[in-house]
Amino acid sequence: METGARPVAPRRLDWLNDETARWVGEGILTEHTAEKIKAQYVASPTGSLTRVISYLGGAFLGVGLVWLVATNLDTLSPLVRFAGIVVVWLAFTAAAEVPTLPHPLRGAFRGIAATGFGGVIFQAAQSLQVPAYEPSLVGLWGLGALLYAYASAGVAPLVVGITTTMIWFDWQVVASSESTFAGVFAVLVGGVVATATAALHDRDRQTFAQVWRLAGGVLVLGGLFVAAIPQIGDRELAWSPTLVVALVIAALLAAVAVGRTRGWSRWEVLASVLIVPIGLALVSWDPQVSDLGAVSGEAWLSAFVSIAVYVVVAGAVAVDGSVRDHTLLVVLATGALVVFTTMQSFAVFAPIVSGATLFLMLGVLLLTTGFVFDRARRGVAANLSEGLS
Repeated sequence: METGARPVAPRRLDWLNDETARWVGEGILTEHTAEKIKAQYVASPTGSLTRVISYLGGAFLGVGLVWLVATNLDTLSPLVRFAGIVVVWLAFTAAAEVPTLPHPLRGAFRGIAATGFGGVIFQAAQSLQVPAYEPSLVGLWGLGALLYAYASAGVAPLVVGITTTMIWFDWQVVASSESTFAGVFAVLVGGVVATATAALHDRDRQTFAQVWRLAGGVLVLGGLFVAAIPQIGDRELAWSPTLVVALVIAALLAAVAVGRTRGWSRWEVLASVLIVPIGLALVSWDPQVSDLGAVSGEAWLSAFVSIAVYVVVAGAVAVDGSVRDHTLLVVLATGALVVFTTMQSFAVFAPIVSGATLFLMLGVLLLTTGFVFDRARRGVAANLSEGLS
């Protein structure tokens, strides 16, 4: 490795070599300048492995801190426990900002600090004798992690913040309304918020945009998944103040994102908004599935419509990931489609088709869906690439 050369993934270096060769051919760069640019980088697959190991270590350590607090340490006083977790949280927060710290460790330490903040919240609640099973505690944890993420430009705290905030939001909505319908609504509205936020970050915070976009995909696909499950629960939408406020915030964010973005990002936001009423319609549609041989035609139609909607949405998410070179989005969409189709097959079709026949039908369905889906994804990606070039 040359002194001062930055290690990058081999596929990125291959892309850079191809691009610099094209620039030289078009007269944008000279051969000498191109060689100087390429000399700044060296192929190294170990960089990604180091980052993964560091982040996993940070995740285990952070969860361990919260777990340590959650288990009642009777041998220590509440004040000592609280002081201890605060010291650990502050130590990792300070260590993460040391200028000489390697980048993978910096990300891991920031993730530990964001997770450790949850330990501070829960230990403080325990010391004040606040019930541990309160969604507001998770909400405070998420808010603190998000503020830390934006203050430090850290991706790991952002992941912690988005995860805990969405857990708090759905928990709060379901607890206050006691409605499955409201819970699905909350998840889909969260998908609008995440997708709109990603679109607003596309210009200045690409890494944050990727995290928000992945969160939007998880929420949209997760909400539709629950919405399409037969007899999932009550079909009455019970409103709560939290859900109303979230709906207003989602509408404002979507409007701002649509007004400030163009092209693909704008369509992403509009699609996430459109999915909300579609998901609610699937929740409202409640065909009856009873004993063997008693599946109604409406149940068959509901299952096929649900699968068709899910295939379209999952395909759109995968195309989005392909166009943006966001591999996790493609993996998410593919995995969600397989799990959803399997669940629907057993939930609706299993009462009248059993055993090997069900698996044969499911296999044919998945292979056909996968083939059509992959062809469509490649075609759309190729057309978009030609349109942008």
